[in-house]
Amino acid sequence: MTIKIGKKITGFSVAKPDEAAPADEIKQVEQVLPESNVIQMHEKVERPEMLIGSTYKVKTPLSEHSLYVTINDIILNPGTEHELRRPFEIFINSKNMDHFQWIVALTRIISAVFRKGGDVTFLVDEMRSVFDPRGGYFKKGGKFMPSLVAEIGDAIESHLRMIGLLKDDGLDEHQQKLVEEKRKQFDDSIKNAEENAASEFPDGAQLCFKCNTKAMIKMDGCMTCLNCGDSKCG
Repeated sequence: MTIKIGKKITGFSVAKPDEAAPADEIKQVEQVLPESNVIQMHEKVERPEMLIGSTYKVKTPLSEHSLYVTINDIILNPGTEHELRRPFEIFINSKNMDHFQWIVALTRIISAVFRKGGDVTFLVDEMRSVFDPRGGYFKKGGKFMPSLVAEIGDAIESHLRMIGLLKDDGLDEHQQKLVEEKRKQFDDSIKNAEENAASEFPDGAQLCFKCNTKAMIKMDGCMTCLNCGDSKCG
């Protein structure tokens, strides 16, 4: 079929077979967009009527009353492969009203950071780096807490690990082997100390083969058992 061109030709290009038509490109973009429409955590996410949360008890020697730290989570993209559980808000309650003002301020700031989205795990390190000028304390289990704020950060860390935002790096094979050896040495020393403490006989006493008691000592140049009286000298 011949086409007559009545206007002046200002330019031309050669179409390639592998080039997609504009309409095809638009169709491909429309097919991709619904799959990538994933809701991420940001300030405009509205609070649902119900949230799932966990409450952590914080008991410190600084006060006779415990603190109860409640962290509520929001479920993003529920029922899809992109389902994600993220912290949404935090509340701290206690009978002790001494720290009421700064605790309320702290919970509002942390909740705002949660709703902002992104990586919120930095809160744990920031709160753990707060030191009480009066000195810290050891919590149950022997873990040192430099301040009350640091222990609240410890509760937040436990929650982030529970929902999967923080993961344990773990020890490598060499470190794990070293820890096991040191633990075995410690357990053996404790066991020996308990045996010596429970024994009524002098340290260094040898085992008596007659009564099976570590009570054999050297007396008058002869090995004698202080438990059964057995003697190598008859």
